[in-house]
Amino acid sequence: MRFGQATESGLLWSFRRNCAMKPSQLLAVLAFLSAVSLGVASAFWWQGAVFVMPFALIEVSMLAVAFFAYARHATDSETARLDANWLVIEQEIGGKRAETRFPRASVRIEPLADSGNLIEVTARGDRLEFGRHVRADWRPLVAREMRFAVRGF
Repeated sequence: MRFGQATESGLLWSFRRNCAMKPSQLLAVLAFLSAVSLGVASAFWWQGAVFVMPFALIEVSMLAVAFFAYARHATDSETARLDANWLVIEQEIGGKRAETRFPRASVRIEPLADSGNLIEVTARGDRLEFGRHVRADWRPLVAREMRFAVRGF
């Protein structure tokens, strides 16, 4: 098994967003950049250039908006758990967690030809796209591994 790992209750595939910085590290960078920008603007304001400060505040505000947009998705993840009877897929996207259960006996796993080559998991009318945090060239391999595991090979 290349992508999944065996657990005491079955198999587990876990994929997370590849983030260069943790939100706490990015917050420190944001604080430093804001302090520098507001410090320079304060010096100019003190010298009589009063219009520098509003632009510095706009700059810091836009940095904060970008930080929160990044931080909201920094913990995105997808997990698939396979036990004797169920394939359970948990997805956390933008702070919202969703869990979908598929009966192992009727689940079908195929890589999609479109949608960025995501993996389609279907069973009894339920459909889910999986693999947003897997490299595109690895998605067919992950789909094949999951399909073989579900079938018991």
